[in-house]
Amino acid sequence: MSSKESFTQISPSEFFYRNRDLAGFSNPTRSLYTAVREFVENSLDACDQIGILPDVHMSIKAVDAEKPDPKQYILTVKDNGPGIESNHVPLAFGTVLYGSKFGLKQARGMFGLGATMAILYGQITTNKPVIVKSSTDGKIQDEYEMLLDIQKNKPVILKHKTKGTSKTGLSVSICLEGDYAKAGSKIRDYVYQTSLITPYATITFDDPKGEKFRYTKVVRTMPKAPTIIRPHPHGIDVETIRRMLLDTHFQIPTVDDKMILKVRKELGLSKKNLNYSGIMQKAQKKWKNLSRQVRVVIAMMSFLKMDFEKISKITIEDIDVGNKKLTYWDFGESQSIALDMDPESRYYKQLANTVQGETLTSFLTKRFQRVGPTTALKFAKFAKFKPEQRIGNMTNQELVKLSDALQAFDDFLAPDPSCLAPLGASPLEKGMAQFFEPDFLAVVQRGASAYSGFPFVIEMGIAYGGKISSHGTKVYRFANRIPLLYDEGSDVVLKVVNDTDWSRYKIKGDPPLVIVSHICSTRVPYKTVGKENVADRPEIERELKLALLSLSRKLSSFMSKRGQAEAAIKRKNLYSKYIPLIAQFSTELAGKKKEPDYKKLIEIGRASCRERV
Repeated sequence: MSSKESFTQISPSEFFYRNRDLAGFSNPTRSLYTAVREFVENSLDACDQIGILPDVHMSIKAVDAEKPDPKQYILTVKDNGPGIESNHVPLAFGTVLYGSKFGLKQARGMFGLGATMAILYGQITTNKPVIVKSSTDGKIQDEYEMLLDIQKNKPVILKHKTKGTSKTGLSVSICLEGDYAKAGSKIRDYVYQTSLITPYATITFDDPKGEKFRYTKVVRTMPKAPTIIRPHPHGIDVETIRRMLLDTHFQIPTVDDKMILKVRKELGLSKKNLNYSGIMQKAQKKWKNLSRQVRVVIAMMSFLKMDFEKISKITIEDIDVGNKKLTYWDFGESQSIALDMDPESRYYKQLANTVQGETLTSFLTKRFQRVGPTTALKFAKFAKFKPEQRIGNMTNQELVKLSDALQAFDDFLAPDPSCLAPLGASPLEKGMAQFFEPDFLAVVQRGASAYSGFPFVIEMGIAYGGKISSHGTKVYRFANRIPLLYDEGSDVVLKVVNDTDWSRYKIKGDPPLVIVSHICSTRVPYKTVGKENVADRPEIERELKLALLSLSRKLSSFMSKRGQAEAAIKRKNLYSKYIPLIAQFSTELAGKKKEPDYKKLIEIGRASCRERV
């Protein structure tokens, strides 16, 4: 028996198949709810990106209504969005970690995972394919019937057909095991709360029992679509810098017939066949007017000492600036040959700069947001780097030093909030007024802030009294317009609300109080990929506290005025009861027969009470 440990690799699909709890597919109840959420949010995101007022229709039907839960359900979500191009449909719904949610901008989705995981869960529990219908032009609709190859993490297309249609949009239908008896209340709450935080959308839900829930748009204006931005220096670690370095390197051109023709053309040698020395003399005269690619080829030729005929028979394998070596493969000799490069050569710098990429200052100004030349130079001095140092030539130790300095430098401007699309104070206020019909309502939108270089905005509303039926404080949590319904006990919003002493704001007992909190960010710090609770980052907690403080003070003022009004009403009722008696007694005491006109005095008191209320 061998004692050696065997190693293997699994695909992302295989990983999440084995660990589906991480994505919110832990049991039939939670899985049905999560699948609903993922498909609805994909539809809303798609409409948001191109400014279409969303019209989303969702239905859940039991395959066999007579069976007890858990059982198989067919979940279908349709929208009026832009659809997905036909060639992207199989990858979008049949490949885990494939999607459009990886850029630095606000979106409901973050991981490119949820919808595919729902399809994967459906396949695992029912062995039924997903059916996707998509139209991008409102004329032709593509329909795919697919399964997901878990081992290879790629789609298996069972059927593909096209037909005519009259509207754009996407429809996704899956069969999955679910427990609607337990999940139904959460799903209905989700639809209700999504309508609250998306007042510009119409959402319809047909449940398995035949009930229809329809929430029509309250406003017809949409938030501005977020834009993709470059990363902020404070949100960068060493690994991210290494990945960014790949984009800074200028590529060594392939010296094929096409490239040789380009070199000839720029040197004016299209009809001439000069030897190596003649080519180099020509290049020296034309150097300033040559493109970067041609300069690199000429620099390589200078060390190879080859003319066009010879260089066409080799391929460059490596340019090692550290060891000053150029390695190429000679097809004629069928071998790899390495030669030394003279660092004193005028052409050495050309190759070194090509391989080593941008300077530090160029890297900072081109690759990061809100970093100008002056700030870049200031940072280089702070970090004790030479501004002209080539970023691609940094050692691992220098990269760690660079990363630490980026985190510690305080003179970078705050992150650009253009990547965010908060709902806005007015739509939030209209949505809360429509849903709660309170006596008191106030909303606030905080200015953009940042944690770890990621911008975020806090929006919050507070409502009191009126038709609010809840006894005690009810908190609605949202992040990037997603209702957060599970795991509320460990959420930063609940922590802030529970730490508030409401008696300071004249709120006692179990008041009819509603708080709506909305966190917008390019990277909401969820505790799990299930996206149900937000971590208590100090920056986010601080902004939540300031927003709640502002609203609580307004509520306190309202409660003070209401208290004064209630006291005035009590006094009015007291006066209305005793003034007639006082008038009667005074008349008798004075020996008069006619009582004084006290009714006018009572009416003045009533008018005063009405004004206070």
